[in-house]
Amino acid sequence: MELFSIRIRRTFQLVSTSTLKDLTVKFDNYDEDLHYVKEVTDNSVKVDGIIPGIYSVTVSGTAIDTENSEYYINGNSVNAALFHHGSALNIEVQGLKVSPLILKEIYYCGSRPEKGGVYFRDQFYEIYNNSADVLYLDGIYFANLTPGTATTKLPIWPEADGNNYAYGERVWKFPGNGTEYPLAPGESCIISQFAANHQLDIYNPQSPIDGSSSEFEFNMNNPNFPDQAAYDMQHVFYQGKAEMGSIPQYLTSVFGGAYAIFRVPEGETWDPVNDENMKTTDLSKPNSNVYYAKIPVKYVLDAVEAVDNESKMNAKRVPGVLDAGITWVGATYCGLGIARKLSTDEEGNPIIREETGTYIYQDTNNSTDDFERGVVPVMRRNGAKMPSWNHTLQ
Repeated sequence: MELFSIRIRRTFQLVSTSTLKDLTVKFDNYDEDLHYVKEVTDNSVKVDGIIPGIYSVTVSGTAIDTENSEYYINGNSVNAALFHHGSALNIEVQGLKVSPLILKEIYYCGSRPEKGGVYFRDQFYEIYNNSADVLYLDGIYFANLTPGTATTKLPIWPEADGNNYAYGERVWKFPGNGTEYPLAPGESCIISQFAANHQLDIYNPQSPIDGSSSEFEFNMNNPNFPDQAAYDMQHVFYQGKAEMGSIPQYLTSVFGGAYAIFRVPEGETWDPVNDENMKTTDLSKPNSNVYYAKIPVKYVLDAVEAVDNESKMNAKRVPGVLDAGITWVGATYCGLGIARKLSTDEEGNPIIREETGTYIYQDTNNSTDDFERGVVPVMRRNGAKMPSWNHTLQ
């Protein structure tokens, strides 16, 4: 056994905090199934009894600023080599304001028809109002981040970007003038790749999903999968352009992608198509003309990183402040998904918001802790409500 001194560099680029609480550091060696947790009471913490090896080290907690707003504090170091007595590791942690909108359930791995082959048109993403206030989806963006599939060969981004951006492969936006698409507390909005009843004979009766009640879909103008009754998301960005590209489908990785919802603050402009400062190529590919949208971390409301399996912590592509962990299904075309856990009290009972009578979901910006994995997908699980403007209610 060795003694390791882990120094945590408290650099809050997003918020000036006055109080830190519940700060912990976790050590995870997935290859050898070794896991340690330690509370942090100062800028540094000493942890003994760790078996030497390669670890992913995650720091997380909460902070309250001078205006009494709450922030999640996260930071991590992936593939940290802890082999020598007295090893030291500096971890930069950042704060992100608690979001009222969350990604509640994601189904990405697809299903398998009885007669063979694979089916992936039934992917969906559920956004939930986790607050006590009416919110508006108008103008909120949805992006899948790059790399589309988790890989240890990560892109190289401009050094000047620091940890201030996530990088979007494709970006969409909710339409609306600002007040067209309200979401009340406890209501969910479903965005489907293709908003059809996938259990019909013409699609895949083995699919777990009837997506015909989805509020929105990613319509790619594919004549074989025609526009449904759902509203269309607005396409914003792909490979540096506003055009959708030549392939008429929006398929995120069936191995698990990284997803973000974000809002541009009032008074700011974000245009990754025309603003050269808001897009970049992967600098590890000097001759590449493939551009990615630079999404300021401060814009992000919620992000979830899904990967092949639990061993892929060393392939993280999302800044730790957005999602300090990972989640997974563990297989492809198995008809299973990931679902956010309900917040519970000390006795394990779900917490219900008193003023609205709605469930509160766990959101610590750590998908390893926040999600149930390998569950049969259910749209609007736990009785989440449809918004009044859903087309099936008209």
